[in-house]
Amino acid sequence: MRKIREVLRLKFEAGLSARQIAASVQVGRATIGDYLSRCKAAGLSWPLPSSLSDAELERRLFPALPTVPSEQRPLPDWPAIQAELRRPGVTLALLWQEYRLAHPQGYQYSWFCDHYRAWQGRLDVVMRQEHRAGEKLFVDYAGQTVPVIDRHSGEIRQAQVFVAVLGASSYTFAEATWSQQLPDWLSSHARCFAFLDGVTEIVVPDNLRSAVSKAHRYEPDINPSYRDLAEHYGVAVVPARARKPRDKAKAEVGVQVVERWILAALRNRQFFSLDELNRAIAVLLERLNARPFKKLPGSRQSAFDTLDRPALRPLPEQPYVYAEWKKARAHIDYHVEVDGHYYSVPYQLVKKQLEVRLTARTVECFHANQRVASHLRSMHKGRHSTLTEHMPKSHREHAEWTPQRLIHWAEKTGPNTAGVIQDILERRVHPQHGYRACLGILRLGKNYGEERLEAACQRALSLGACSYKSLESILRQGLERLPLAQANLPLLPDEHANLRGPGYYH
Repeated sequence: MRKIREVLRLKFEAGLSARQIAASVQVGRATIGDYLSRCKAAGLSWPLPSSLSDAELERRLFPALPTVPSEQRPLPDWPAIQAELRRPGVTLALLWQEYRLAHPQGYQYSWFCDHYRAWQGRLDVVMRQEHRAGEKLFVDYAGQTVPVIDRHSGEIRQAQVFVAVLGASSYTFAEATWSQQLPDWLSSHARCFAFLDGVTEIVVPDNLRSAVSKAHRYEPDINPSYRDLAEHYGVAVVPARARKPRDKAKAEVGVQVVERWILAALRNRQFFSLDELNRAIAVLLERLNARPFKKLPGSRQSAFDTLDRPALRPLPEQPYVYAEWKKARAHIDYHVEVDGHYYSVPYQLVKKQLEVRLTARTVECFHANQRVASHLRSMHKGRHSTLTEHMPKSHREHAEWTPQRLIHWAEKTGPNTAGVIQDILERRVHPQHGYRACLGILRLGKNYGEERLEAACQRALSLGACSYKSLESILRQGLERLPLAQANLPLLPDEHANLRGPGYYH
C-alpha cells in the first residue's frame, strides 16, 4: 500500500509520467496504469482521505476475482509469438490483443509479457541515454578526499566532496562536507537545489546508506529521511542499480571532471577550515561551468541557461527542515522514549510500535501512516511531555495497568516494597509517569531475590531514597545487609580554636 500511495503522489502532486513513476518505484508501467485504473474504478481521488487505512485501501483496490476455468484461459503459443515478432511492425501489445480476442478470459498484458520474456530469456542491451531538460540530477561523492588541518591541534581531517550533475546540460555543483552521513547528505542536496535555483523531476543517487536503506535490484528501500526531502521538494528518487555504473554515467563523468579540474588544482594548497575549502571550490567550480565544451558549442553554463534553467521547477516556499526517523514502542504508561525523554501518545496505542519523526524542534509519532501525536522536542532526559487528550478519560488508567495493581503486586514481596512503590506513584504529577520505575524495581526481585529486595526497600524508606537507581545501587553493593548508620551524629563544640565567631566580622 505504501507504493500505491507513492504512485498517486508522484502522479497527481509531482506530475510525472507513467514511465518516470515506474522507474522511481521500481515497478512496470503496466502496473502503474493498473494502479491508476483501479483507483479511478474505486472512486478514489488524491489526496486520499486521512481516515482510509491500508487494509481498507487494499480491499477497495483489489476485490476478490472469480476463478476462470483453465480451458477458457489457455497458454499462448510462444514459438508462434516469437515468429510473429520477427515481422515488421508487430509488437507484443498487438499479439496480446489478438490473443484476448481469441480468448476473452485469457491472461492480462503484464502476465503475457512477463512469461514471454521468461520463455525467451533476457538480452543485455546497452541503451544510449538521452536526457530531457530539467529531468534528472545525478548525485554522488568523489573518491578523493581533501585534508583539512585544525589550526589549534594540528589534526588532519579528511573532507568528503559531494558532486551533482544535471543530465541535459552537465551543469555541475560541488562542495565539501565532513562526512557522507545522512545530515551532510541531505544538507548538500538542499544547498545544491539552492545553487540551481530550482528543482529537477528526478534525483539519481548511488546506493550509499544515506540514500538507500536496503539495496535491491527491483525494489530498493529509500531512507525515510531522504524520502522526506523528496516529498518536500516534489522530486522522485530513482537509485542507480548496484554495480551498474551506466545507470549514473553522468555522475561518474562529473566526479571525474571535478577531481581533474578542481581537486587536482587544489592538491598543493593547505586548508584550515571547511569554509575556506568550499570558497576555493566555488571559484574553480565557476571556471569549470564556464569552460567551453570540446565537441559541442557553448559551455555548461550556457547550456544550463538555455536548457535546464527554464525547465526546472521552482523551489518550495518553505526551506527544508532536516528530520530523522526512528521506531519506538509505546510503553504501558502510553509514552515513547526518544533520546531519554518520554512523549505521550494516545493510550489506545499501548504496546504498539510507532514511527517517530524527529526535527530540531518537534517530535511527531505515526501509526499506520497516520500522525497520532506531536510534541515540542525536549532535551531534558528522564522527564515527560504529556498531553491531557492522550490520557484515559478523567485520568483513568489503562484497563489492565493501574497504581493499585502495581501496589498489590509489590505487597507479594513485602510491605516495604509496597511502600516504595506507593511513594514513587504519589510523588508524580500523573501516576503513569512512575510505571516504568515501578516495573524496574519489581524486576529487581527476579535478579536479586525478593528477600534482598524487601530489605533494600526498608533501607531506602529509612534514607528517603525511593528510586530505581538507589535500590539498584543498594542491591549491587549488598548494602541491604549492613545496619543503618546512626542518625544522631556528635555536635560540634560551641568554642574551638579554629572557630572565629560572629565578633570577628564586626
